[in-house]
Amino acid sequence: MTRGITIRVFDIIGSPLCVSTSDGQRLYDKIAPLLRTGTPVVLSFEHIEIFIAAFLDAAVGQLYGELPDENIRALLSFRDLADDDREMLDHVIENAKLYFKTPDDFDRVWREELGVEE
Repeated sequence: MTRGITIRVFDIIGSPLCVSTSDGQRLYDKIAPLLRTGTPVVLSFEHIEIFIAAFLDAAVGQLYGELPDENIRALLSFRDLADDDREMLDHVIENAKLYFKTPDDFDRVWREELGVEE
């Protein structure tokens, strides 16, 4: 992968705590247009102390609903992550891939679990 544009998560979020989906959405809004045009992006988690799966779902997971996995793998990379943080990111990515393969099935099961009618 070519080097691409490095985006420091801290610069987008303005905090070392990435714990909200709205912050994840802000990051997504910054990286998704670049990836759509084929621009490589490196996400740096330098100075980030805490992030949660909900943040990563919004920032990275939803990319799998609009771009092919191969494109994301070719264009998006991550740095400055501790091993356990990388594990969480990998888990979020795998869940997103599974979800976006058959979102209607996942949504139907979730509605059934909650007892919500369509």
